[in-house]
Amino acid sequence: MTIEVPLNPLGRQEIHQLESILLFATLFRPEVIELIKDPAERLTWVDSLAVAAGAIAREKAGMTVSEIARELGRTEQTIRKHLKGESKAGQLVRETYELIKQGKLDELIKTIEMIEKGGLKEVIAKEEYEKLMEEYEKLKEELEKMKQTVELGSLEKAREEIEKLKRELEETKAELEKVRKEKKELEKQLSEAKVKLMELQAKRVDEAKIKELEEKLRLKEEEIEKLEKVAKELTLAKEELEKKVEEMEGLADELRKEKEELQKKVEELSRENEELKKKIDELEPYKIKFEELKEKIERLKEEIEKLLE
Repeated sequence: MTIEVPLNPLGRQEIHQLESILLFATLFRPEVIELIKDPAERLTWVDSLAVAAGAIAREKAGMTVSEIARELGRTEQTIRKHLKGESKAGQLVRETYELIKQGKLDELIKTIEMIEKGGLKEVIAKEEYEKLMEEYEKLKEELEKMKQTVELGSLEKAREEIEKLKRELEETKAELEKVRKEKKELEKQLSEAKVKLMELQAKRVDEAKIKELEEKLRLKEEEIEKLEKVAKELTLAKEELEKKVEEMEGLADELRKEKEELQKKVEELSRENEELKKKIDELEPYKIKFEELKEKIERLKEEIEKLLE
């Protein structure tokens, strides 16, 4: 039965289908199986292959590098390396895509062909395969938690900064109000002093007090001007941080949506995993028959050799 593969996917479902097929078909290639035999390197390889498969599937759907990087949570430089085949993982997945495009997907997933090549015994037992996928899922969950922790931490930090600015703004407003009251009092005193000056001008009243009050008023006006400038700057900073919080909340919503999509992807991978295990179970009798046939050939060979003697 030929598997239909969306080589140029339309929509999320087809993107995930192509991504899943690219990942599993690449994982079961003999050269990849050799690479992931080392437990210390296995998770790194599986994660790199998963990112490369996701990047190429989205590229075929017409997404830009920046869109792919944002959706997969990787840098644009990493995505470009995978897409250009500059990374080993990107090169392997690109080769798998070309093989699928040439109609060779069935050959990639036929376990009987791996038996003929002597690969299955060295490849992956069911327990090892399940362990590999379990470690891969744990890695994805850990990466998702790390992303959410960083984003939520930044969001909380921004909120704390806004609260701090709000408090500073309130304190500045209170100080400004206090200075304004002092200014009014000084203006009142200055007005009264001017009236007294006019009344006592004939008596040559000492103007030192008036000059002192005028100087104090000038200093208070300068102080008010500075405080109003600080209040304006704090207000602008508060507005900018509020915008950042809105952006981060939007990003948090996107991350939640991405998480839901990843969960769907996990479910799809689980279903495909079950199908692969069923195929392995179905092919097991053929393996036994193959071994029996091989034994018969050996016996016939021995009998022929005896006859020739």
